Amino acid sequence: MSAIPEREGDVALAEQLAVARARIEAEVAKVVIGQNDVLEQIFVTILSGGHALLVGVPGLAKTLLVDSIARTLSLGFDRVQFTPDLMPSDITGTDVLEDDPATGRKRKVFLPGPIFTNILLADEVNRTPPRTQAALLQAMQERRVTIGGTTHAIPHPFFVLATQNPIEQEGTYPLPEAQLDRFLLEIRIDYPTREEEARIARATTGAPPPEIEAVIDGPTLESFQALVRRVPVSESFVSDAVDLVRRTRPAGESATDEIRSWVGWGAGPRATQALVIGAKARALLSGRVTPSTEDLHALAAPVLRHRIVTSYAAEVDEIDADGVVDHVLRAST
Repeated sequence: MSAIPEREGDVALAEQLAVARARIEAEVAKVVIGQNDVLEQIFVTILSGGHALLVGVPGLAKTLLVDSIARTLSLGFDRVQFTPDLMPSDITGTDVLEDDPATGRKRKVFLPGPIFTNILLADEVNRTPPRTQAALLQAMQERRVTIGGTTHAIPHPFFVLATQNPIEQEGTYPLPEAQLDRFLLEIRIDYPTREEEARIARATTGAPPPEIEAVIDGPTLESFQALVRRVPVSESFVSDAVDLVRRTRPAGESATDEIRSWVGWGAGPRATQALVIGAKARALLSGRVTPSTEDLHALAAPVLRHRIVTSYAAEVDEIDADGVVDHVLRAST
């Protein structure tokens, strides 16, 4: 492994990260079978300091996976089941009045909500109205919430891992584009293979699984996140990321006729930022200190799919956002 020139000791820290990843995967494998690509993308999200939207049908161990990762990282974990009657204060917390024994008067006390944790699982986030969905926005972007004119900092590190069911539309509220853009990645969780499903059936109908052990703690994770930020990238690499994102915009100079037909709205600058920081994290996870075009292409779909609005013409042609990304990648080679 070649040296990272920005800071002495970074090579050793990168090697420590590689060891930690292997140990975390081994711990998670005690209770979750398969989903290796999903696990890697969650690692990328966490190391990048971002948030992820996990999309998959019920029963694919989304909650178990997130809870298991939180245990290996020795981080606080909380879960909110999003429902139509959920209020913003049910997420952020609220001010209450209580008696002050010292003065005999009423005093205002802030009761923090479940968002004051390290890893928040927002389960079925699209089942609650936009007003409540918006309660996540400031926390996801600024790592703080404002209640009654007072701003409260959220513990560090902080990640929102939200789940969404792709098949049930009745009683759901589509996430607005502004909130979707706050998610670094949209991670698709697919059905297990036949062999994996057989292993799942055996494992979940037998003896209880062993306890998951912590691998690293919060400060160590934050040192890994800082390392990701220090990974150098070339001007040509950044240029490739910029070009890839700009090709999704139908009004752009590099848009193909297909993009002009299929796309109503392309990805914005946050997508470029997500590609660059995500590629850095993926490179380190793979034992490399320099991200490559392979990293950009591997992350293109999870970075771009939720930031692209397809047109009616795309629907007629049976092209979804992933199909648009595939076209963009082919056009860039």
